[in-house]
Amino acid sequence: MAGNEILALAMFLSFILLLFTGFPVAWVLAGLSVLFTVFGIIAEVDFQVGGINVSWPFTSLVVDRIWDVMRNWVLVALPLFIFMGLMLDRAGIAERMLTSFARLFGGLRGGLAITVALIGILLAASTGIVGASVTLLALLGLPVMLRQNYDVGLATGTCAAVGTLGILIPPSVMLVVMGDRLAISVGDLFLGAVIPGLILGGMYIAYIVTVAYLKPELAPMPQVLSQAEQDNQRPVAVDFLLSVAPAAGLILAVLGSIFLGIATPTEAAGIGALGAFLLALVNGKVNLQVLRDTGRQTTRTTAYIFAIILGATAFALVLRGLGGDQMIERLLTGLPFGPTGVVICILFIGFLLGFFLDWIEITLVVLPLVAPVVKSLGFDPVWFTILFAVVLQSSFLTPPVGFSLFYLKGVAPEGVTTGQIYRGIIPFNVMIFLTLVILFLFEDLVLWLPAAAYGG
Repeated sequence: MAGNEILALAMFLSFILLLFTGFPVAWVLAGLSVLFTVFGIIAEVDFQVGGINVSWPFTSLVVDRIWDVMRNWVLVALPLFIFMGLMLDRAGIAERMLTSFARLFGGLRGGLAITVALIGILLAASTGIVGASVTLLALLGLPVMLRQNYDVGLATGTCAAVGTLGILIPPSVMLVVMGDRLAISVGDLFLGAVIPGLILGGMYIAYIVTVAYLKPELAPMPQVLSQAEQDNQRPVAVDFLLSVAPAAGLILAVLGSIFLGIATPTEAAGIGALGAFLLALVNGKVNLQVLRDTGRQTTRTTAYIFAIILGATAFALVLRGLGGDQMIERLLTGLPFGPTGVVICILFIGFLLGFFLDWIEITLVVLPLVAPVVKSLGFDPVWFTILFAVVLQSSFLTPPVGFSLFYLKGVAPEGVTTGQIYRGIIPFNVMIFLTLVILFLFEDLVLWLPAAAYGG
């Protein structure tokens, strides 16, 4: 192994190890970039004697690349989608949907869990913020299910898994970042993720229905209507339509404008932000304190993501200068599994990394290194990126770094243990794996909608 490749390997391993120290990820990435730039310059001088020449225009290129990131029009969508999700959370729409859905499905076994799942899917398609979705579903649905004697594992697993769909179903912040990092159309990724997201959500609902009928004691029939349901005198169908209409209208405005070619994803994010604000305003939820809190949280979340993007940009460029991308390409293409086996191996590595890394580190550091290899093997980049996005669903649902599990535990009623949450999430992780297998075998489930929307 050449000296520069040893540095590349040391740089990547240092990144993994330093994550466990608790230092902010952005500082780890940026600090390693500076440190290994110095090592790279020293190595260039040392190894020129042996005929190895490491060119280092990367020192100045890092500054140019960071400037390109900060003026990237696609990334403007990030704060807008984040604001949209946070403002929609304040609009009170989910509470109304919970009441009307409970009336509609209350007569079914597992009806409350089905209600939470359906609301989660609608939230995923209108917010894209996992933390907000999981927290909201847990606050609204978990106490109700537990009062109705639902199994704790089933109730917590449903809230955590369905709330995580927001990172896959468009408009997804993760897909925006992936599209930018891989130079893939965000619109293509949004279209490609629609069917996989609905398949995964449908699997969750099918699992709930199956469990409710095979083991009725885990999801019993509701015994007493809530006071809100008793006071509601509107017909069930009318109440259902009125509760769904605001979220459905926002989804149509955002995704419909993208799919019909009326707006770019960035412009659609602006439409969504305005729409969420107007919904909150109509519902009387807007005041100075709400605007202040939403603005601050949007700023903090955006700054967190952008700081990591900048650090990852510098990290990836220096790693490439050390020959890290070429080393990884040789390692992957040298595997004795064939092209399909290589893709499976990459997806499996992504799954394992999800136990220890957040989606944003995997997306910004690992995905740009492996995606060119997959493309060189002849696979469609949109198809692979969506598969990778499905894999990263599990990064939210696997300990010890499963953020959805942390969100859920933070707001769960007293008496709900971490062990019960971990046990409840296992079946939902199995369904993520089954969805991945289906999409792997039938790639048109990902590629058909982008092809149909853009004429092949």
